[in-house]
Amino acid sequence: MPVKGIRLSTAATGMRYLQRDDLLLVEVCGDARTAAVFTTNQFCAAPVTVCRKHLEISQPKFLLVNAGIANAGLGEQGIADVYTSCTALARDSGCKVDEVLPFSTGVIGERLSVEKMTLYFRQLLDTLEEDRWLSAARAIMTTDTVCKGQSRQMVLDGHTVVVTGIAKGAGMIYPSMATMLAFVATDLGFVSGSIENILKDAVKKSFHCITVDGDTSTNDACVFMTTGQAGVEFGQLSESARKEFLHTLHSIFLDLAQSIVRDAEGATKFISIRVDQAASEHVARNIALTIAHSPLVKTMAFACDPNWGRILAAVGRANVDTLEMSTVTLYINGLQVVTNGRLSSDYDELAGIKAMQQDEIEFRLELGMGACSARIWTTDLSYEYVKINADYRS
Repeated sequence: MPVKGIRLSTAATGMRYLQRDDLLLVEVCGDARTAAVFTTNQFCAAPVTVCRKHLEISQPKFLLVNAGIANAGLGEQGIADVYTSCTALARDSGCKVDEVLPFSTGVIGERLSVEKMTLYFRQLLDTLEEDRWLSAARAIMTTDTVCKGQSRQMVLDGHTVVVTGIAKGAGMIYPSMATMLAFVATDLGFVSGSIENILKDAVKKSFHCITVDGDTSTNDACVFMTTGQAGVEFGQLSESARKEFLHTLHSIFLDLAQSIVRDAEGATKFISIRVDQAASEHVARNIALTIAHSPLVKTMAFACDPNWGRILAAVGRANVDTLEMSTVTLYINGLQVVTNGRLSSDYDELAGIKAMQQDEIEFRLELGMGACSARIWTTDLSYEYVKINADYRS
């Protein structure tokens, strides 16, 4: 669904992929406010470094995104290539260099074909349109098998407001901030400074709660753009309207995050890990992530094997000093498998196998330690995941 004040265009440069778009340009209207969060990986890509600097200087007029080549691990050359592309776009569009935010995703250690990119800037500028979100989602794909996008429209105190977002990612997913790439926009207005906190809160409850393989990308970025073209600002809305907007925004972020897990490389299962009755949210999250990152738990899910001991073993090594295994209860898709740290007396193995054969599986633990909870979404580990990543650069 189009967002007033945002226009997009795509092009096929052939830098890595043939006969498909791999370059995206997003134009942001002059009054818009933009915030972003980036990877915490210290081996971050050149575009991440440049984006951070540009956002400190000014608000962006354009987002420039390429797929297939990450422009990471190239040192000064990578930085130079980013500035060359930003300078060329600024020249062709008439904006300042620091008003261009660059993003890349793809193979680490390969140079951008800046010469190829810049040949398409004029075409991208001439073909900008509001209703190009689907094309944009396709253009930023790498190992994704489906494009990922969500859109909602709502009426808030008589004003029609739209939120639309796209994302990409299928592997190297353990966001210490967001995901590999995500771009979300709304035509609701915001005063300067308020959107950073809104973005961080939305990311905390969505992209921070997913993991595919435990690897944080060098290029992770999540961008939130607010154009103000709906004719009303967030602060002018009634309390109920503000709550409705935030609920809708968070649902967009969560759906995008979960779509990455559902499209994970080689995945056959969508796994929800829920930890309840923890002493703190930190403890619950730590245990859930330890389970999610366990190769033995992931392969058990792929095999449809209710090998519950692997889950308890992961819980036990989660570095929770106050944990009492004698109070832990485990459910698999609602089936009580473990009670007070040991196999339930009425557990039936065939029922356990049936539960594990579902495409979507929930592992729910009750720790008996407190009232805090956390939820993480992940996937299984299949032969196909190994094949995809073994052949990724070939």
